[in-house]
This record gives sequence, C-alpha cells and structure tokens, in this order.
Amino acid sequence: MISALNQLVDLVEEHLAEELDVRGLAAGLGTTEYHLRRMFSSLAGMPLSEYVRRRRMTVAAADVVRGEDDLLSIAVRHGYGSSEAFGRAFRAVHGAGPGDVRRDGGPLHAQPQLRFRLTVEGSKPMDTRLIDRPAFRLVGHAARVPLIHQGVNPHIQQHISALPQEEHLRLKSLGDTEPGGLLQVSDDLDPDAAEGSELTYLHGVALAHGTEAPDDLDTIEVPAGRWAVFRTSGPHPQALQTTWAATATDWFPSNPWRLRPGPSIVAVLERAEDFSTATCELWLPVEPA
Repeated sequence: MISALNQLVDLVEEHLAEELDVRGLAAGLGTTEYHLRRMFSSLAGMPLSEYVRRRRMTVAAADVVRGEDDLLSIAVRHGYGSSEAFGRAFRAVHGAGPGDVRRDGGPLHAQPQLRFRLTVEGSKPMDTRLIDRPAFRLVGHAARVPLIHQGVNPHIQQHISALPQEEHLRLKSLGDTEPGGLLQVSDDLDPDAAEGSELTYLHGVALAHGTEAPDDLDTIEVPAGRWAVFRTSGPHPQALQTTWAATATDWFPSNPWRLRPGPSIVAVLERAEDFSTATCELWLPVEPA
C-alpha cells in the first residue's frame, strides 16, 4: 500500500493539468480506486482531489510570479478553462488572487509533494476479528449529514435526539442478527472522505435477509461479504475515532485486505450513562487485497 500511494503521488505530478486515471492505476496495482482513495485521505489527512488542487496551485504560483505569460495562458496550462476559474482556485489555496501575487510576490502557501514512508508503529495490538456474513438489511431512521472527523457530530446527535425513547426501544426489539443492538451506520460516503462531504447516517438495527422490515423505516440492503470487526473501549467518541484512523495507518498496510464499498457500522456494546465512555465494535466491509 505504501508503494501504491507513492505511485499515485507520482501520477499526480506527471498529470497535474489533466484528469487522473486513478482507476487505471489501481487496477494495475491489483487494488481498487475506492480503497486507494480511502487510504490516501486517511493517511494524508486530505482528500486526493484537495491534494491535486494544492499541488496545481503550488506549481502555477511559480508561473504567476515569473510573469512571463499572461494569466489566461497560465490558467489553461494548468487545466482551467478561464482565468476566473483559475483565480478562484488560486485564491482558495494561497489566500490571494494571482494578480496580487504577481504584483507583491506573495502570500504563497505551497503544498510540498507528499511521500509516504513506512515507520515502525503498531506496538499496541488491535482487537480484531474477521467474519463472513450472509446478506442482511439495516433498518431504522436515516438522514443526510455532513462528515465530521473529530469529536461529536452535532447533526447526527440532533437526528438521534429527535427520536422518542420508545422508538429506540422499538428498534432494539426488532434486531435479529449480527451486528447486534442499536447501530450507527454510515453509508454512501465519498471515497475521498472529505470533511464536510455528505453521507447517509442510519440509526437502527440489523435484520436477517428474510425478515420483513416495517414500512415506516428506512432500509439499506447489505450483500453477503466479509467484514473486519474492530473492538474499541474508552472515552467516546475519541477511542472509536482513534481506532478508525488506526485501521488506515496500521491495520490495512499490515494485512492482506482492502476496503470494499459498503456501509461502515458501529455497534455500541456497553456505555456509561452519559455516553462519556463506551465499548464498541467497528464493522468495515473488506475483501482480499
């Protein structure tokens, strides 16, 4: 995976002004575009699309400062159809327009070329199991919410709080298969996992494939497949978010598995009364790498 990510970075440099063929690169490396994008965003701390934009604007800034070409020519060279679109992208990265930078020489916020390296980590074992599951369905109450990487997501919290207590009890009584109990489900997540991008969040339970779901509940059909299940315990949601990040930094680079498209599921096994601490299981859909 480290080698694959570095080849992806090289591909970005070779085709800064063009559309990237990430799917073709992934296929040539024996992996998938979905997994490659997810691993990049998790390890780089930014989506691939954001890294490409920052690198384009870093290289373009040198052309702007040199002043040898007009701004439209520079815009076209770096993949933009108009000086207006180029100016918006330039300002978003550098905090100033290209005309201002040409006159003043700055400010410039350069994005160095990334390089992924293997470091010796992982001294703390991850409590993991692999499980094959037949098709099942997730049922409950769904909402579209923005992705937030750190801390409590207030949009999810508001969604759950709006449900009456009796509805939580009703949902819990419906569940009849693993993962058990009330579940926190994230689906339709952008592979880049960009902060603020939308996902479908479902508060509900798992039903066996043949179990009928009540008509008033939202349903996500989950095909048969293999899952990596990570057990976490400690302050909530920090312990869960730390484990989620560690799957990208430690577990996937060290194991012959990759993510496959599908929902990620959090099952809360035990929790404090105020939810300040919890023991959870994080279910991620995987396939052989």
